Amino acid sequence: MAVSIKTGDEIEKMKVAGRLAAEVLEMIEEHVKQGVTTDTLDQICHNYIVNEQKAIPAPLNYRGFPKSICTSVNHQVCHGIPGKKKLKNGDIINIDITVIKDGFHGDTSKMFYVGTPLPHNKRLVETTYESLRRAIAIVKPGTRLGDIGSLIQKFVEARNYSVVREYCGHGIGRNFHEDPQVVHYGTAGTGEALVEGMTFTIEPMVNLGKRNVKLLGDQWTVVTKDHKASAQWEHTILVTADGFEVLTLRADEEPILPAE
Repeated sequence: MAVSIKTGDEIEKMKVAGRLAAEVLEMIEEHVKQGVTTDTLDQICHNYIVNEQKAIPAPLNYRGFPKSICTSVNHQVCHGIPGKKKLKNGDIINIDITVIKDGFHGDTSKMFYVGTPLPHNKRLVETTYESLRRAIAIVKPGTRLGDIGSLIQKFVEARNYSVVREYCGHGIGRNFHEDPQVVHYGTAGTGEALVEGMTFTIEPMVNLGKRNVKLLGDQWTVVTKDHKASAQWEHTILVTADGFEVLTLRADEEPILPAE
């Protein structure tokens, strides 16, 4: 699949889808608390996307995925299926939202704390978020995919964390997953050069312990092999003529400034 360069009209639709995805994460925040089940969070998000936003939750029935959002708790890395387990004080949880509006996808995820996080988990979550922001800041025409991966890997490994290599960011538009693949490790100066009109996600998955992961029997949920915590954040990015635009920026976030 060739990389899809979006037209002006397509970009406008991508902006709408991105804003809606961000709004779901803003909406769900007050519901993420001790004693709630991830199934309940899924139902609240589903109803909001379908009834309020008049949009489609992209994960539902995507390759057989049974729910409308992904919820990955503690040592779950990604693609966690919402269920009956209740959140408890100290948990960290990634909620991954993708909506389809007018045929285009907006994809974003955020880490939430349940009650009071353990200090080492809080530092992991904050470092992962900072790695995402730093990677976004270098996006512009001519930046190479390897530059993004290298920056994330060096930043988190300098803090003694590890980067998951089996899962990556991706192009996005009319399709949930398009080219290019955006890996979160690698060598600067390598890989495809970014061009204006590209839209893709950056979504680093960073582990407290070793980078090794395994897929559970449900064929979706990915966990760390050493059962240590994992964190992930995700934004959908547009490459502009001279930089980038974050299509899924939330109201609670500081704007991301271009790297010097």
